Amino acid sequence: SSGINAEYGGHRIKGADLKYLGIATHYTETEKLPALKAAIMASDEESIAEVLATNESPLPGPFTLAPQADLIKHCFSAPSVPEILSRLDADGSEFALKLIKTLRRMSPRSLVVTHKLLSEGSSLGYEECFAREFVAAGEIYRSGEFTEGVRALLVDKDNAPAWNPATVEEVTQEMLDKYFVPQGREWAPL
Repeated sequence: SSGINAEYGGHRIKGADLKYLGIATHYTETEKLPALKAAIMASDEESIAEVLATNESPLPGPFTLAPQADLIKHCFSAPSVPEILSRLDADGSEFALKLIKTLRRMSPRSLVVTHKLLSEGSSLGYEECFAREFVAAGEIYRSGEFTEGVRALLVDKDNAPAWNPATVEEVTQEMLDKYFVPQGREWAPL
């Protein structure tokens, strides 16, 4: 659930946090990355794990979201985005209220789609996750949500996107279903 918070809660995570979240398998300090890259390029597939382990650095400090870990676990384990927002609101802490403000600025459809992708993706393989994300990304573009976000942030720079629907509570199952049904070209691994 900390990973879900970082994914769509707007929290900027650092390299070490990726290891704490279980997203990364190893951590290496930035200045050691060129040597690690060279070692990987010079190795064969069977020795990659050894190269990574040999070049791993100790984690530089605690997880940046450690003080909020219990709150994040409670709120982001909710079965829906409206319930996440409700739990954050009930908490009422400065951290929770800041997250609500961040989430309410985002595309409601994209939040609900992201929640579904992350919630269901944990039990799927990489190829199925990539295929589902490919379909969802295409529908986000077709729906106009991406275009509206670009307009508000980069074109008009008014930071006032007109999302349709305007809130996560208004996202219907019918709207959501479109993001999970292939609409033409399907994703295929390279």
